[in-house]
Formats: sequence, structure tokens, C-alpha cells
Amino acid sequence: MTRRLRVRLVLPAYNEAQALESSLYQVHNFCRRYLGHYEWKILIVSNGCSDGTAAIASILSATYPCVATLILPNAGRGGALRRAAELPGADYLLYMDVDLSTNLEAMPRLLAELDRGADVVVGSRHHPHSQVTRALHREVLSRGYNIMLKTLFGVTTFRDAQCGFKAFRLNRLQQLLSLVRDHRWFFDTEVLVLAEYSGLKVVEVPVHWIEDLDSRVDIPTTIAQKLFGLARLKLTARRVVAHSLRQ
Repeated sequence: MTRRLRVRLVLPAYNEAQALESSLYQVHNFCRRYLGHYEWKILIVSNGCSDGTAAIASILSATYPCVATLILPNAGRGGALRRAAELPGADYLLYMDVDLSTNLEAMPRLLAELDRGADVVVGSRHHPHSQVTRALHREVLSRGYNIMLKTLFGVTTFRDAQCGFKAFRLNRLQQLLSLVRDHRWFFDTEVLVLAEYSGLKVVEVPVHWIEDLDSRVDIPTTIAQKLFGLARLKLTARRVVAHSLRQ
């Protein structure tokens, strides 16, 4: 009998005490209904929280047998995802933002692309079939950022680096982690650029996405971090991938 593929669903949580319980309940129920042919587990990663997120996550993991909690002292989505990816015991890793801006209906589509042989699957707000609701200035910033990526790096396999809804073959992601330096918001971009440069199969799928007006993202700080990350990656990406492929 063929074993079911194991999926680790990661919820990175930074000061999400108000939303965490409701979001976890929605994800848990969705998985029970639609992911029965997988062996799935949910991992909440509380990263550098100063509110009650860690305590709520611990209560939830004690309440739901298929939920675990990882509490980290430092903030940063990249660091949270790195720690989640370093853990053994899964075939696929899929992560989503706790605000659930991306409709969960995209989850089976991401996993299906992995089943068909993709290494990385990107939920894309810029896919022609996506439905997106957000403020004009956020749309302009997002599209401008991804135009910069295409111009600087010549990427062709993805059009939306920053949507917080992605899935990976875990062993492929683990191979990339040694090349990734960012531990914060640039992590997504760096992983995708290095994945394409490494020859991995990257696939985009459309999503239904609604902007969370209570977002924890500090836009000016995030823009500065991304500009620094772009400059660094432009100087290093091809060299570190070439070195890795020679080993």
C-alpha cells in the first residue's frame, strides 16, 4: 500500500494574537475536508512575538492533535520558515500568512502541482486568472517590485515573489536554505530567484486574494530591506548557485 504524502502547513505568526485562533480553525477545517488524501500537520511558528501569540499557539497545539507550535525569540518570516523547513518528517511544505488574505481554495491546486512534478509552486496575485482586491498604492508597489526583479535577474518562472502562499518539495527547499541569507521579508524573493537559477521547476497558480487592512508589514522598512536584498542578490546569486552546482 502506497503511503500518503506528508504535508507540513506552516503559519508564521508575528503578533497575531487576535487572528490566530480563528485562522487556525479555518485552516484545520479546510484540511479535514479537502486534504484527506494527504497526511497533513499544521505548524504554528511564533516568531519574536510581544503579545499573546505564543501562549495562544501553545493552547491550540494542545487542543488539536495535528497542530504543533514552534516558538522563536526573534522576529522575521524568513527565519520562521527556515526553522520550519529544517525539521524532518514531511514531503511537502506549504506556508501561508495568518491573515488568510489568500483564499484557501488555492491550497489543493498548489499541492496538485507538486504531485505533478513541480519543485516550487507560487500563489500569484499577478496571474491572469487571479482575483485581487487591494489598495491602488499597494498594487503599484507590488507590480513595480516584480518588474524590478525581471529587469535585474531576468526571471521568467514567476511574476509575484511576495505573495505569502507558496509550496515546496521539502528536500528541494532544504537544498536552497544553505544559499539563502535573508531571515526577514526578502526571504521569499531570494528563495525564488535561487530556485530558478538552480534549474528547479517553478510553477505559478492563480489565487483569490483580499488585502488585510490590519497587516503587520511596516512598508518603509520592508522596502528598504528589499532594496538592500536586491543589490546583494544581484552581486551574489549566480555565483553561489554555480558554486553549489559544482559541489
